[in-house]
Amino acid sequence: MSANGSSEASCRSEARTSNTCLQKELSITASVISMTVGIFSNSLALFILVKSYSRIRIKSKASFLLFASSLVITDLLGHLINGSLVLFVYSSQKKWETFDPHRIVCSIFGVCMVFFGLSPLFLGCAMAVERCIGVTKPIFHSTVLASYNMKRLLGLTWLLAALIAMLPLLLWRPYKVQSSKSWCFFPMDEPKDWLDVLLPLLFSMLGLFALLLSIVCNTLTSCVLLQAILHRKHRCRGTPYHIEMICQLLAIMLVSCVCWGPLLIHVIILSARAPDESASFSLLTVRMATWNQILDPWVYILLRKAVLRKIFMLLHGCCGFKFYNLHRWQRSTLHNSVDTSNSGICPSDCRCIGRIPVPETDIKSIT
Repeated sequence: MSANGSSEASCRSEARTSNTCLQKELSITASVISMTVGIFSNSLALFILVKSYSRIRIKSKASFLLFASSLVITDLLGHLINGSLVLFVYSSQKKWETFDPHRIVCSIFGVCMVFFGLSPLFLGCAMAVERCIGVTKPIFHSTVLASYNMKRLLGLTWLLAALIAMLPLLLWRPYKVQSSKSWCFFPMDEPKDWLDVLLPLLFSMLGLFALLLSIVCNTLTSCVLLQAILHRKHRCRGTPYHIEMICQLLAIMLVSCVCWGPLLIHVIILSARAPDESASFSLLTVRMATWNQILDPWVYILLRKAVLRKIFMLLHGCCGFKFYNLHRWQRSTLHNSVDTSNSGICPSDCRCIGRIPVPETDIKSIT
C-alpha cells in the first residue's frame, strides 16, 4: 500500500510539474506574441501618422495627428518596456527574492504599469476634448489652442500620468508583487492604512473619469457633426476629415472602455473590500488592458479616409444610404489645406460646423 501510495504521489507531483511547465510555456508564448504584434502594429500606425502629419497643414488636423502619434508612441514604448520586464520575470522563474531583493525591478515595473496605463486614457480624453472644442467652438479653438499650447498640453498629460505613477514611491508605499508573481502593482491584498486604499482608488477614478469625459465629448461632437451633415446648412469642405477623426475617436473610446473598464472596476472593488477574487481573474483583466495597446494602432490603420470612403460607398451602393455627396471624399485633404494654409484658421472648422456661418471678413480680421 505504501509503495502504491508513494507512486501515486510521485505521479501527481510529476503531473503538477508538467502542468506548471505547460502553463509557463503558454504564458511566455502569449507574452512574446503580444509583444511582437504590438510592436508591429504600433510601428505601422506610427509610420502612417507621421506621413500624414508631414503632409497636412490644417491646424485642427495637425493637432489631432500630434496627439494620435503621441498615443501610438506611448503604446509602442509600453509594449517594449513592460513586455521586456515580463519576459525577464518569466526567465528568472518568478523568483523575486533572488533577482530583486531590494524591490528595484518591482518598483520600475509598477511605475511602468501605471504610467503606460493612464497615459493612453489621458491622451484619448485630451483628443476627444480637443475635437469637441474644434467642432463646437471653432473660433476659440483656432485662436487659443495654438500649436504651442497643444504641445504644452501634451507634455502636461504625460507629466500627470508620471506623477500618479511615482506617487507610491514618493509616499513610501512601494509597489508589491501580485499573487501571480508575474507583475507588480499597488498593494491591494493587505492594505496597511488609508493610503494603500487611496492610491489604487485614485488610479481607477482618474482612468474612469477620462473614459467618461471621452464618452461625453465624443457624443457631443458626433451629434453636432451629424446635425451639420444631415441639415447641410453650409457648404463644408472639411467634413471628410472631420468624419475620419470622429470615427477614430469613437473607435478608441470603445476599445478603451472594453479593455480598461474591467481592470479599473476590479481595482475599485478590491480597494473597497477584502479581496476574494482569484489571481487568475486579476491577471485576465491586466491582459485585457494590454490589448488596448495592440488595438489602438489598428484604429488609425483601418479607419483612414481612404478606407472610410470605400465603406461609405459600399453602404451607399448596397443599402441605399445617402450620407452626403460621396464625391467630396475624392477630394484630397492636402489640396484643401494648401488653399487655406495662409489664413492660419481652418475654414472647415469656422464655417461648416457652427450654426451661424462666420463671414470671410471676420476670419481675416482675427488673423
